[in-house]
Amino acid sequence: MNIFISFLVIAISFNRPQFCPNTTWNPIGITFADNNAIGRKPYGMFVNINNTVYVPNRQNSIINVWLEGNSAPIIYSIINSGLYSIFVTSDEDFYFSYGGGGVNKVILNNATILSTVYFNGACWNIFIDTNNSLYCALSSQHQVIKRSLNSSDNNLSVVAGTGCPGFLPYMLYGPSGIFVDINFNLYVADSDNDRIQLFQPGNLNGTTVAGNGAPGTIELSYPVSVVLDADGYLFIVDCQNNRIVGSGPNGFLCIVGCSGGWGSGSDQLFYPYNMAFDSYGNIYVADTYNSRIQKFYVSGNFCSKWHNE
Repeated sequence: MNIFISFLVIAISFNRPQFCPNTTWNPIGITFADNNAIGRKPYGMFVNINNTVYVPNRQNSIINVWLEGNSAPIIYSIINSGLYSIFVTSDEDFYFSYGGGGVNKVILNNATILSTVYFNGACWNIFIDTNNSLYCALSSQHQVIKRSLNSSDNNLSVVAGTGCPGFLPYMLYGPSGIFVDINFNLYVADSDNDRIQLFQPGNLNGTTVAGNGAPGTIELSYPVSVVLDADGYLFIVDCQNNRIVGSGPNGFLCIVGCSGGWGSGSDQLFYPYNMAFDSYGNIYVADTYNSRIQKFYVSGNFCSKWHNE
């Protein structure tokens, strides 16, 4: 008897550029979108491989979608209030979390909204890995929860945290941003612990890879988002230091917001909450307390191995 087992593998929908060691970014940003479009204090943001930009408007319960090269967004009305995070799949359907504790899916081709899963608390950040599993950062419960979207049941599994705040390797304290690589390593912005934790598949003990507890890396103050480039180097939204920092073969350095202190200038940030790369390596930042999306252009220094994963 032949037994066939099939697995649904999801293509990567976001950008993971590969940079040369000497790549820099222009510290002067441009305002891609202001509060007239995105409302006050945006949290979530997503840039897909087609350079389409998605930003939820938390006050007006809409999601703004900018196609590359378009100055006016497409607007999707959402019945849920208090929008937090958004994740877009390779087929351009998108998932969003909201204050009521749920995650819904919008099917783009017919604008249908489906209730996907309900968590016992708001997901400050969501992520979908290449096995089509949805991750939710439950900040108030100090955990990261996972659920397979390939199954109709609502079985949830804890992949990080105990439900109680703490600094031990198996604990989290107010986690925010999450990122899962193609090997299913989970990176968590453990915000109130001022660190980035790495959880390998099946291991509830985390390893500190940046910040408090990782000497020789960088000092962080309430990190809220973490992304990886194609080489696995970390880029972190260091919220209360009002900056974006990144790692490379020569260690960590400040990339954006390096003037020291918050502000509304074009080279400043004020409690940023999210970041994303476009396919060219430019950085988009949800500059939350300035109620704007800032774009920082990569300043060249490309090399022959530049590519987007």
